Formats: sequence, C-alpha cells, structure tokens
Amino acid sequence: MASNHQRNDRQRGAPKRGDGRAGARPVAPGPAHAAGTGHRRRLEETRAEWLWGWHTVVAALANAARPTPKRLLATAERARALQAQFGGGLAVEIAETAAIGQILPPGAVHQGVGLRIPPLAPIDLDDLGADPGGVLIMLDQVTDPQNIGAIFRSAAAFGARGVILQDRHAPLLTGALAKAAAGAIDRVPHAREVNLSRALERLEGLGWRAVALDGEAPDALADVLDGTPTVLVLGAEGEGVRRLLREHCDALANIPMPGGFESLNVAAAAAVALYEASRPR
Repeated sequence: MASNHQRNDRQRGAPKRGDGRAGARPVAPGPAHAAGTGHRRRLEETRAEWLWGWHTVVAALANAARPTPKRLLATAERARALQAQFGGGLAVEIAETAAIGQILPPGAVHQGVGLRIPPLAPIDLDDLGADPGGVLIMLDQVTDPQNIGAIFRSAAAFGARGVILQDRHAPLLTGALAKAAAGAIDRVPHAREVNLSRALERLEGLGWRAVALDGEAPDALADVLDGTPTVLVLGAEGEGVRRLLREHCDALANIPMPGGFESLNVAAAAAVALYEASRPR
C-alpha cells in the first residue's frame, strides 16, 4: 500500500513455442488427461474448504450462519474441549497431530484442529451499508491472504461494521487467511463487489462518507475524520488506492509518521486507521 502505505526460436528446424516438437499439432486432451484435470480441480476445491487453528475453528462452529461442517478433525485433547463447548453430539474424528497435518495444505499451523466447511457467503452491499454508523473497510486490489486476515482481525477488535472486498481479486476467506484472522471472519460481515467505485456511490446514497488513505495527502487522518459514518479505503502496497477510486472518495488522508519511516504494511495501516476512526469525535 502506497499510503504511510521479457532468440527468436524461429530458426530453421527449431520448434515453435508451445508445439512440444517441430510440426506437432495440438492434440485434444484424452480421457486420462481430463480425469487428471478433474481430480486436481476437486482437490483444489476441497483444500479451499479447510479451516484450521483453534480460534478459527471454534468461531466457525459457533457461527449459526455457517452451513453444516463436512468434516471435523481434532486431537483427542482438542476433541474433548470442542465437545465440552458445543455438546457431546458434535461429530469429531480423532486424529494425531501429524495425521491432521497430512490432510491439510502444506505448512498449515493447525493447533490440533481442522474443519472442512464451505466458505462463508458474502452479504449484499446494501444490507452491509444499511443503518449507517461507525466504520466500514474497503480494500482495493489487496490480495495477500495474511494481510486480509490481519485486517479482519483489526476490524473485529475496533468494532468495524464490515469489510468490502473486490469480487474478482480477493481470495476466499479460508485457509491461511482465516487462520490470520483468528476467528474474525465469522464476526465481521463482508461484501464482494466487482466495481468498487460504483459501490462507493451506492454507499454514499445510504449516508456513508469515503476517506482514502494516501501517503501524499496533505491532511492527517485525525483531521479528516468527523465522526460521521465512514468508509476507510485502503489500497495495495506499492500502488495504493487507484486514481478512479480516489476520485470517488470525499477526502484523502495520510497517517502521520513522526519517526520518519516511509510506509506501513497495509494491515498495519488498517489497524492504525481503525483505531483512529474508533476514537470519539
């Protein structure tokens, strides 16, 4: 976030790029290839449904808006704790720590629990923006799962009303993102929008004011916030909030940095901005 954030192969006899061999024609995928592609797709879809980490799994199980879990894995100790909290009727597969790790994506720090459950569905923007008050977060081209998860965690900590993501670029709220959020994705509602500029126009019609974080803005965030319902708009690191989206905002603001450091990670900037916006005006 910018705020206080290619030999030419066409030699005689050389194969052309993508041919595999000279003179080869494209070959339609055979049954084995198609089966392999389908298997990989199913594997990716399955992995996309997994949550792990104690707080993440507990929050998902406690969320009445979630669909029925497909599978719940836990060590014996974690299973006892889950059944004590959710009742003895909770279906849990007992597994060793290493066995759980083999089922989950590589590198998953699962803390003894893994939950396969369909991803959370977004809510409609008009529902998210109804009854204006407090703060919403809008993320423009922010795609890193760890950053988005941390932003959800800060949004929950400072009482944000919701998070607005780009529909085509933001990852699913599962896996590493959900782990970084530590359960916040089940506490903070989210919406997905294809066109963020139009989304701001709709929110303006509902009574919201948009403030974009921009390291080059002349005014500090504290001076721009006025206590009215506010959409804080944050952009990807390096590029910041895109020009067209900035033009749809009511104000631009920077995060003052008396220490002289050039920029903040987008998740850190979001935490600072949420803290500032949560202070009484």
